[in-house]
Amino acid sequence: TLENLGRRFNKEWIFKGINYTFSSENKYAILGPNGSGKSTLLNVLLGNLTSSEGKISYLSPKEIPADQIFNYVSLAAPYLDLVEEFTLQETIEFHFQFKKYQQGLNASGVLDLLALSKAEDKPLKYFSSGMKQRTKLVLAFCSDTPILVLDEPTSNLDAQGTDWYLQLVEKFAKNRLVLVGSNQPYEYEFCNDRLNILDYKT
Repeated sequence: TLENLGRRFNKEWIFKGINYTFSSENKYAILGPNGSGKSTLLNVLLGNLTSSEGKISYLSPKEIPADQIFNYVSLAAPYLDLVEEFTLQETIEFHFQFKKYQQGLNASGVLDLLALSKAEDKPLKYFSSGMKQRTKLVLAFCSDTPILVLDEPTSNLDAQGTDWYLQLVEKFAKNRLVLVGSNQPYEYEFCNDRLNILDYKT
């Protein structure tokens, strides 16, 4: 739940006066043109940035302290860094030391979903930007968290990669609160609610 939420950089308000409730298991698109503040809002919701004013409450159903919300969230975003020296196999094993697998999955199941088995022993620094984005997406979707945050999810993906993303949505987005930061309709068509960042400019 957001109460009068605002964030500014220096004297410029990125957004201001957001009163909104995101409900469990619902799907929301955070909309707005590039540079409008979608990623900033998502990072405030995730606790990566502090708000300049207002309050965020996390209830599930008891209140969750803000510094613990990371345990409940999975994120895929183009700006999210992976450890370049890790191989794909090591990346999967490392990630799932901190998150549980979705029911019925394990490391080899995640590799199968990625369809990059020939690259499992290759360090990520040799991956294309599309392969890295696929890796970020599969780690987020396959983590057993009640909240899934997808910021520009099909960045660097071709048409085949976009179809693959939509298959992941179909398979792993049910029964989760999903937030999609996007200005591409095909990325968020499955969302039943919209929050437009332009509605909260001063």
